[in-house]
Amino acid sequence: MSAEHEGMDLRLLGPVRAWRGGAELPIGSARRTAVFSMLALNANHAVSREQLVAALWGDDPPASATGNVYTYVSALRRVLEPSRDRWAAGQVLTSGGGTYQLHLREQDIDVFRFDALREESKRHRATGDRQAELTAISAALQLWHGEALAGVPGPFAESQRLRLTEFRLATAERHATLLIETGRFDEAITVLRGLVSAYPLQEQLHSMLGTALQGAGRPAEAARHAAVRHAPPSRAPGRGPWPVPSDRATLFGRDDELRRLRRAAVEVADGRGRSLRLEGPPGMGKSALMTVALRGATPAGCRTGWAVADELSRRTPLGVLRECFESAMSGDSARELVQHGPADQIVPRAVELIRATAEQAPLILVIDDLQWADPLTLRVWAALHAATAEQPLLLISAGRPGSAELREVPVDEVVELEPLGTPAATQLVRAVAPEPPDPRMLQDILTDAAGSPCYLRHLARLSPDLAATVAAHLAAFSEETRQLLRAVAYLNAGPDPDAEPGCMLGELALVTDRSTDDLVRALTPAVSAGVLGAAGERVFFQHRVVARVLHEGTPHSLRIMLHRSFASRIADAGGPPERVVAQLLAGPVPLDGPVAQWLTSRIEDLAARAPQLSVTVLQRARAQYAVAPEQRLVLTAWLARLLLSQGRNGAAEAGWVAARTTDPELEGEMRWIAAMTHEKRGEHDAAAEIARSVLRERRVPLHRLDQFRVMLTRIRPHLAGNPTMPHLSRSAMIVDEVSVIR
Repeated sequence: MSAEHEGMDLRLLGPVRAWRGGAELPIGSARRTAVFSMLALNANHAVSREQLVAALWGDDPPASATGNVYTYVSALRRVLEPSRDRWAAGQVLTSGGGTYQLHLREQDIDVFRFDALREESKRHRATGDRQAELTAISAALQLWHGEALAGVPGPFAESQRLRLTEFRLATAERHATLLIETGRFDEAITVLRGLVSAYPLQEQLHSMLGTALQGAGRPAEAARHAAVRHAPPSRAPGRGPWPVPSDRATLFGRDDELRRLRRAAVEVADGRGRSLRLEGPPGMGKSALMTVALRGATPAGCRTGWAVADELSRRTPLGVLRECFESAMSGDSARELVQHGPADQIVPRAVELIRATAEQAPLILVIDDLQWADPLTLRVWAALHAATAEQPLLLISAGRPGSAELREVPVDEVVELEPLGTPAATQLVRAVAPEPPDPRMLQDILTDAAGSPCYLRHLARLSPDLAATVAAHLAAFSEETRQLLRAVAYLNAGPDPDAEPGCMLGELALVTDRSTDDLVRALTPAVSAGVLGAAGERVFFQHRVVARVLHEGTPHSLRIMLHRSFASRIADAGGPPERVVAQLLAGPVPLDGPVAQWLTSRIEDLAARAPQLSVTVLQRARAQYAVAPEQRLVLTAWLARLLLSQGRNGAAEAGWVAARTTDPELEGEMRWIAAMTHEKRGEHDAAAEIARSVLRERRVPLHRLDQFRVMLTRIRPHLAGNPTMPHLSRSAMIVDEVSVIR
């Protein structure tokens, strides 16, 4: 090992830092640190420039990405090997063939030391040695100095943070368990208090803390902990009834929004009124945010009223506002709000009554789903906006973005609820899942839910109510819009998870027999509400789970019929063959008759545009014996070609075609593919056997014979008879091959 390697120490379990010989190295900018982190986590393995670009920028890198990576690597070389001559080859950080490699021992990198100690603890656990297991786990946890890869940007760092955090929590839980099992209750209490604070909804941690308190002879503390843990939320006397609290009201990633709502409540108690509206797609947590922000947290002396509007609310004039006001006041005062007469008289009287009430004591009125409120309530609510500037009156509402009903309702501040980021979404999933999901399952949940708290909860719990929830979220749209959403879901379905989501408007118009203008009109409410996203001519579901529920909720036979119809329409219009195949595979549609005929005619184009998708559909075609023999032969030949080009085993498919075709050129190509497949897999004797057979039979064109002769020469050193396989002499082998070639 060179002097540059000696004394290296890399820390990734916290802020990324590196030392050599006790001196810290200046790694540099955040992007440079991201490159360094990926190389370190892949130490002694080549990492391509393309992989680094994807690690830093994902699927949307800037035009300068490749040049930037080169600059970052050059700067890291100067840091890691300061004594290296500019033109000399590197030793710690090397490059070649478009790849980079960091040469370090795994024991010099804390992530690998952490993994090694975890594996060591598992070995001790298997032998029943608790003390040794505890020692190894304690040492593993001591390697952490904060959040893994803290502050490092890019999708690779984010995924690694997620993975390492999962391992850290699992290790910490096992550490606490061992402390309890070995009677070290005071230490366990200290550890568990920290874990409970960080993960307050992990029931197992609370239970363990109670056990540790009991074991330490502190039953009174254990009882208090249990009481606090299970206590119902308090409500100050004189305040209106609140929505029944549940774990749905537990928030993650909404600290800023909580502060804004609670600050408004404090200000109204000081005499400063205002109006706020929460906006976000269905399931984004508007109701939960208002509940957590205001339940038991409003200042003393404030009166609070609450109402939730729904579709039936529009049938009762002033009904929602009356319910809201009644929950804050006595029944007599509420009845004063309900006056008979023309709307032009009711509205000012209602406004005046609420203004007078706010003058007596600060008043907070909350209406959820305001877009469903009756027109008279909306008129009064709009008129009250002006009153908030003069009285201690706070108006808080929640509504869907883009609602036409709310356009004429003024507001001081709109609080938009964005999807949860990955850390908060992960915390929510772990809090509500019946058992910790494995990393792959967790990633699927995060991808499907796309930051929606509601969908995250349903997916984490494997809830049977998911379909009903999606239906409820879409119920506000017209039947026309819902049918088009289902069509978008069908066009979005397919076997390729990496395909661009959604569909083009032109394609949607084609399969639904609608004009683009009609589609835009009908889908605009879904786009405004945040159910659909739009980018140019493409529309897509903001939450993939919605598309999946709409697709899977259709009866199987109808699903096949619709996918076949969509595929036929796209094919007849000359659409991209990969879009046709996506519909065939999503059904799944039987590949028979006209379908197989179309596939045979377009397979060459399809193979060039979407080779992996082609392999999938060709494998299905070969397995379906309803495909006509001549078509099956053509399609299987293409399958063999594609498998070879992808480095996969296509020998069986090629051999099947070669044994059935009457075309000498196709036979030669297929036998060549079979031989090449064996050679690439190191099965040289099998490759040589095919080559000898072809040369002996001489049924294929001359250019193919020449290919097999070259192959035999190329693989001869690997065949039986060389010094490592002496059972056949080399001279005998050569004589045999020469006779075949001639």
